[in-house]
Amino acid sequence: MIKKVTYLLLLLLTPVSGNLCGQQRRLQHRPYADRQLFHPGFTLGLHTQDLILTQSGFVNENGEVWFSEIPAYSPGFTVGIIGDIYLNRCMNLRVIPSLCLGGKGFVFREQASGEEYAAQIRNNYITLPLHLKISADRINNFRPYVIAGGYASVELTSDKNRAVLLKPYDAGIEFGAGCDFYLPFFKLSPELKFSFGLTDLLERDRRDLKEDDLRKYAGSLSKAVQRMITLSFHFE
Repeated sequence: MIKKVTYLLLLLLTPVSGNLCGQQRRLQHRPYADRQLFHPGFTLGLHTQDLILTQSGFVNENGEVWFSEIPAYSPGFTVGIIGDIYLNRCMNLRVIPSLCLGGKGFVFREQASGEEYAAQIRNNYITLPLHLKISADRINNFRPYVIAGGYASVELTSDKNRAVLLKPYDAGIEFGAGCDFYLPFFKLSPELKFSFGLTDLLERDRRDLKEDDLRKYAGSLSKAVQRMITLSFHFE
C-alpha cells in the first residue's frame, strides 16, 4: 500500500517539478541591469490632485457662512527623469525630478441658502522626490518593489485674484509599490505612489484680491494640505 501511494505521489509531482525546472531555465532579459552603480531613465504618468480642507466657520458682514470642498478628482499629467544609484542587491536610492501639470476644482456653498460658487485653479509645479527603493528577489523577468521617501515642490504659476491662492512651496512624504518588468532592450516599471503634504498651502494674505465679493470665499478656509495619487510608468 505504501509503495502504491509513493508511486502515485511521484506521478503527481512530476509535472510540478517539470514546471519549476522550466521556470529556472527561462531566459532572463538584461541580467546585469540591477548591478549598475548608476543608471538613468525617464517616467510618464497620470495623477490626481486633492487638498484636505479645514473650514474656518467665518461669518461675514452679511451673516453668511461659506463652506468649500473639492467634489471630484481632476486628472493631471507627469513627466520626469530618473537617476538611480545602486546601494546593495535589495536597495536603490532614486531621485526623480518631475514636471506635474494639473488643477483643482473648488465648490463653495453657503450654509443657509445653499448658494454655490465654483472655482478652478491650475497647479503646475516642479517636484523633486527622493526615494529608497526596496526590491524583492528577481523572479525570471519581473521583480516587485516598494518605495518610501519624501519630496519638495515649487509652483510654476500662481493664479492671482482667485477665491483660493496656494503657497508656491510644499514638502511631504511618499510611499508606493511597483514591479520591474525586464524586457529585451529596457526595463518597464508600473508604479502606484501616494503623496502626503506636510505643510499648510493656504495663502491667507489676500491683498491680491481685486473683487471684494471673492473675500467671502477666501475667508471660508483656514487650512489646506496637499494629497496626490500618481500612476507612473518608468522606462530604464
